[in-house]
Amino acid sequence: MADWITIANEHLTAAINPLGAELSSLKDADGRELMTNADPAFWTGRAPLLFPVVGKPADETIRVDGGLYPMKQHGFARRLPFAVIEQGNTRALFRLTASEETRTHYPFDFTLDALFRLDDATLCIEITIHNPADTPLPASFGFHPAFAWPLPYGRDRADHRITFARDEPTALRVIAADGTIAPGTKPSPLDGRTLALADDLFVHDALVWDPVRSTRVCYGASDGPSLEIAFPDTPMLGIWTKPGAQYICVEPWHGIADPEGYAGELADKPGIFLIPPGGAKHIVMSVTRVP
Repeated sequence: MADWITIANEHLTAAINPLGAELSSLKDADGRELMTNADPAFWTGRAPLLFPVVGKPADETIRVDGGLYPMKQHGFARRLPFAVIEQGNTRALFRLTASEETRTHYPFDFTLDALFRLDDATLCIEITIHNPADTPLPASFGFHPAFAWPLPYGRDRADHRITFARDEPTALRVIAADGTIAPGTKPSPLDGRTLALADDLFVHDALVWDPVRSTRVCYGASDGPSLEIAFPDTPMLGIWTKPGAQYICVEPWHGIADPEGYAGELADKPGIFLIPPGGAKHIVMSVTRVP
């Protein structure tokens, strides 16, 4: 197992696992952990990168030009080793390139770069998906970071909330029992722009805003330090935990699970973007520790 790669400045220390290029620890200046404890009783993930699909494909299968390809929920990038291309004091670059293994699930050439960069009290994660082929590349991408709930600042778990930057009038998507997206919607649990966190919100899986109007949210207790999570390039947002766990996932997505019973082409699925031949798609998320 490859060692985690650590970057640090006077405000933050981040550690990234080359397996999946997964942000696995984020600590403040006093060494307090801002991310999940990865308790195996709940979920051992920390912040997987979701590629080339977000959510669950119907029957765990995608269709490309009529062919069927096996594809697990959230894709394969999180289970594969990334090459460490660059490592410095405050930045590190990881790369996943198409291989014989990936083509058995996703018959395309691609390069997925994940750059982690510290700038004062902000960790920026910059994703670039390159299409080296001469045909369009259909893909989705999502972030899935699990932050400590409660944050390590002495406030009660019940006092934590997520505040959206804009009004969010759209009703939420409904996740079916098999993990796909069911028809219809459900009412938003927001009070104004605020989501008061409670375990019972997540009994039936994640809360899914599609679309989300905000490009940032603030997470923390009302009277304590908080995290500002910015996502200017992703039109959907999931928020999720398992009831009783010590984490809350704030998940900016450019993509979503298949509609229930979907049997169409990958390129036609909701949330898919097409990268033109020789082109690239850039998607950024940042996390700022706010005093």
